Parts: sequence; C-alpha cells; structure tokens
Amino acid sequence: MGRIKNIEQLIENGQTMELRKARSIALTILDNALTAVDPKSIMESKISLRNFTLNVEGYQYQLANYNHIYVVGAGKASGAMAQTLENILEGYITEGIVNVPRGNQLKTKNVTLNEANHPSPDEAGARGAQKILDIAEKAEKNDLVICLISGGGSSLMPLPQGNISLTDKRQVTEMLLKSGAAIDEINVVRKHISRVKGGWLAKKCYPATVLSLIISDVVGDSLSSIASGPTVADSSTFSDARLILERYKLWQKVPLTIQTLIVEGEKGSVPETPKPNDTAFEKTRNIIIANNRHALDVARTCSMSLGMNTMLLTSTLEGEARHVGTVFSSIGKEIVESDNPVPKPAVIIAGGETTVQVLGKGIGGRNQEFALSAALKLSSIKPIVLACLSTDGIDGPTDAAGAIIDGNTLKRAKELGMNAIEYLMANDSNHFFKVLDDLIFTGLTGTNVNDIIALVVKP
Repeated sequence: MGRIKNIEQLIENGQTMELRKARSIALTILDNALTAVDPKSIMESKISLRNFTLNVEGYQYQLANYNHIYVVGAGKASGAMAQTLENILEGYITEGIVNVPRGNQLKTKNVTLNEANHPSPDEAGARGAQKILDIAEKAEKNDLVICLISGGGSSLMPLPQGNISLTDKRQVTEMLLKSGAAIDEINVVRKHISRVKGGWLAKKCYPATVLSLIISDVVGDSLSSIASGPTVADSSTFSDARLILERYKLWQKVPLTIQTLIVEGEKGSVPETPKPNDTAFEKTRNIIIANNRHALDVARTCSMSLGMNTMLLTSTLEGEARHVGTVFSSIGKEIVESDNPVPKPAVIIAGGETTVQVLGKGIGGRNQEFALSAALKLSSIKPIVLACLSTDGIDGPTDAAGAIIDGNTLKRAKELGMNAIEYLMANDSNHFFKVLDDLIFTGLTGTNVNDIIALVVKP
C-alpha cells in the first residue's frame, strides 16, 4: 500500500493525458522514496543479533559484557525504532523510555513510549525527558545505553535549564521558526537552554557505553544538529546563541529568563555544553542509519525504472522556499527548451529543507510555498509537473505533507477566481492548494528525513 493517500485524485487532477502521466511519475517517485525510509525496514537492514552479539554497521557489541541495556530517545521515528529494536534484542532490554508524537499506535514491552506534543513542546515531553535523564544518571560503567534519535527530538524532549519555563522555550522556538532561521541556528539556541541537548545526555550517561542510532532530518547530516545533538559534543557557545538571536533581531524580544541564562553562560557562571574533549564522548558512538540521500537514491532508481532520464541534483537544498521554488522552475524551463541538464523525458530529484519567513497571515508550509512559487513560473509550460513533500507527513502547521503543480495550475486557479501572487504574499499556500485539491496527504509517516522534490518534464 502506498504512503500517499490521495494519489489517485492527484493524478486525475491533471487536465490532459500527458499531465496525468507526469503526475503519476512524480507521485510514484515520492511514494517509493517514502517507503524506503520506513524506520522498521531501516532498523532491520542495519542491525542484527547473532551469537549474543549486537551488530550495527560494522560495529559489534558483546551483550555479555553489559549488566544492563537501557533504551532512551525521542523523535518522530523513535517509536518504530524502539519497537523494532525490542524485536531484535529479544528481551535483553532492562528498561527504557522514548518520547514520541501524540497519536502513536505502536506497542512495546520494556520500552515506554511516552506521548508528547510536537512541534510545540509540552509538560508530557518534559516529564519524559526527566525520566530519560534519570535512566542516564543511573547507568553504570558496565551498562549499555542505546539512544534512538530522529527528527522532532528537539521538541519532543524538552527540559529547559534554570528558571526557563516551557512557555519561554516555546516562545523563542516559534520566534526563530518565523524569522526564517535555519534549523542548525535554531538548534544552537535550543542546546544552550536545555539540560538534555548539546551533548548533555551523553554526559549524564557516562561512564556507561552509549550507542546512538540516528535518522537524520538535518541538511548535511550534522550530528550536532539532529534533535539538537543530545549525544554529540557541541562546539557552539552561549555567545553563538546570542549572536543568532541578534542576527534575526530577536534578542530584545525573547523572554528575560533566556536572556539571563545566555548572559550568565557567557560569563562562565553557567556550564557550557560538553565539548569534544570531554571524556564522556570516548564511550559514545553516533551512527546515522538513514538520511535524505538514502531516500533520494531510491527515488532516482524508481525514476530510471520508469524510463526517465534522471538527475539527482542535491540532497542539501536550502534557502527561502519561494526563491528556491523560482530557481527550481528555471531548471524545468531549461530542460523544455534545450534538454539541459538532462534530455527529455526528464526527472530532476532533489532534497533538503527550505525555510519560510512568515510575513503574511495565511497558512502554509515550506513545500506548499515552494510549489506555489514554482507554479507562477511554469504557467502554460506543458507537460511539466513538480511535486514536493515533507517526509514526516507534516508541512508546516498543516495536515498536508506537500503539494503538486503543473503547467495548468495557474489557469485552474484563475478560473476559480484565485490570484496566486496574493496567496504567495500572504503565506497562504495551504488554502490555495486546498481549493485546487492538489495538497498531498500521507498522514503521520513515523519518519523524517527532510523534504523530497520531483520535477518531471515531458514523459
């Protein structure tokens, strides 16, 4: 069964046979890529237990050497990761707790799946984070702590430092998101107001051995940025956090508790996040078991199997969504006119994560805004289709994963009395595509490896 729930309707929305074929190709590519990053299949392919030895990507852990095995973690994929790990370890797990998004339908035996809110952190997430720290602090030298980390871990594992409240944390996070700050910048601030992130979890686990299994949702796979790096040494500083807030003109707007903590940190009155020379990291191993490139490789293979000339452009796409959408549309135009950089019939595949600076009062997400800006430049170019989605199934504060457009999108919108430019300026891409019935719906996918884009030209 495919992951895109409304795929048939999205294909039928193409107004010509050629557009329906192009839509089918684009959506099939995205659907296959989504299936490939299912946490269960990833865990089963990367981890095995043979002769009481846990094998992970060439590393071996002799289970007889450990008195206890604990499992902790957080993220959108961590529930499925925990369930699969339990099946692999066959009862070796002593106990554990993993913070997962609300609505989780999975069942585990020894690892508690603690439901918490995402993307806005809540008290349930904080209670779970405290229990995670409790387990970490009781782990001893001959124990193994397996951390399951994936995208969403920052919001799902909130435990602010000092007098900072969850409300304060929510406020600064929302301000940063709306400012257009990149995720690695947001995470520098998060790490310096947290008791768990920025390497603190690994520090609390010491002297136990730590094995961190990670599904990356960060462009470039920076370990210190994924879920704000709870088991990774942090090279950023309190001063960096302050500079980021100043760069986006937020320093004077953030709660006083956050300003105070950062200033005290700069003075040395509050401990810095654990740095690379900390002894805790001598017993910590971080392994990325899946990322955006893994999904894109599958997308490329799928595209080629459909008979398309295919280019995997990048897995590190970043920038303002509406501007990147414009640039991406120019690649489609070039293929139509000159068969460069790939001859027709062509597919361009890319991944990464753009950002949106929210200036309007509408509702949307980075993929929907990306698609809307591309549609403005691809009007009347036939047949050409662009589809993009967030692999976690949630694009911005909406229930859609993304959107699909073609050369007739603006024509259909005008016939319904919609001005695409006005919707774009209002950051209201969700309502635009809802009227056209061109939103992509997957529901919660239980994974997160950034976004995937497929551009199809003249199949």
